[in-house]
Amino acid sequence: MKDFTAPPWIHSQLRKDCLWVKELPCCEVLLMNNAHWPWLILVPREPNLIEIQDMESEMRHAVFDEVNWAGIVLQKLFKPKKINTAALGNIVSQLHIHVIARFESDPAWPKPVWGSPDKMEYDNPQEVIAKLQQGFESILA
Repeated sequence: MKDFTAPPWIHSQLRKDCLWVKELPCCEVLLMNNAHWPWLILVPREPNLIEIQDMESEMRHAVFDEVNWAGIVLQKLFKPKKINTAALGNIVSQLHIHVIARFESDPAWPKPVWGSPDKMEYDNPQEVIAKLQQGFESILA
């Protein structure tokens, strides 16, 4: 089985909760290991960043391009009702951006995903990760 572990410079909580998907020019793309939602987390490759405004303008624009790509991939692959995008850091201060596909049928709709029903890990994460990797490749080609 391929190793889907996030790089060691990524915060330990993200490494515990997520699977590695792809390296983009500025960010590592992670998949939250919770099958209730297609939920990507983008982590800029500067480990000491805490806030969005801590990035230089050029990097900030590049990171937001990558956040946009993540939203496009989720939209194309999963056809959600809404894409939620957020940068929260109350538990993990390392800058990371959540991009979450939401559905009216999901267990938390219309409320936030945080504090929602029990985590349900993917039965076959390799399949979902391969689908996401192909999704990124198709829009970046």
